[in-house]
Amino acid sequence: MKIMRKIIDINEELCTGCGQCVPSCAEGALTIVDGKARMIGEKYCDGLGACLGECPTGALKVIEREAEDFDEEAVEELMLRKEEEAGAGQKLACGCPSMHIQSFQPAPSSCEAANRPVTTGAPGSALTHWPVQIRLVPPTAPFLKGADLLVAADCTPVAFPRFHQELLPGRVVMVGCPKFDDAEAYVQKFAEIFTIAGLKSITLARMEVPCCGALRAIVDKALARANRTIPLEEIVISPRGEIVRQGKVAA
Repeated sequence: MKIMRKIIDINEELCTGCGQCVPSCAEGALTIVDGKARMIGEKYCDGLGACLGECPTGALKVIEREAEDFDEEAVEELMLRKEEEAGAGQKLACGCPSMHIQSFQPAPSSCEAANRPVTTGAPGSALTHWPVQIRLVPPTAPFLKGADLLVAADCTPVAFPRFHQELLPGRVVMVGCPKFDDAEAYVQKFAEIFTIAGLKSITLARMEVPCCGALRAIVDKALARANRTIPLEEIVISPRGEIVRQGKVAA
């Protein structure tokens, strides 16, 4: 049944699809479709506007119009469904090698490397585990225990030429796209990791583009949901592969 009430309105011309509004909606009413913020359904939006402050372009506003009444039971069902879908992504029963948990021999220390014969060619990989996609790494993965975690937007290894030499050594990495992936599932996944893994630190590597800013919002929301304080550093990389900003983030 439709009634006159307050509800979120999205200006598609102003929306850049950055996704920063998605994790700020506790009801899960927002998602990104075809590069734009969309409402999953009117009944999931409570009209309170918690997402407004996260939009960098002012594309969101609260208006009053005829809409489906807000349905708390439907919201609970939606959130449960999202959690089940996120959990399904953690199961390792399929035969796909990308979902098999693996730990690799860590890169040699500087002393060990100095005593090895010198070879020419490209430097080796600093990756110590598999998988690396956020959606595939279970919170209970053994390589997460007590780790220094690198959360990287999946464009950063391509843009930053020294990714394996400067960002990855000594860290376990999880990569994903905050624009095209499920932001709420990311928040829930990281909240579980932050709760049970006992991480030493988090390094966030993202691109200097608006949509990538949502990755910081995802990590911040997950820390709040887990009620954990973990040292956090943010590294912002330009499309030309330069570090344009780097520093510790205040708790």
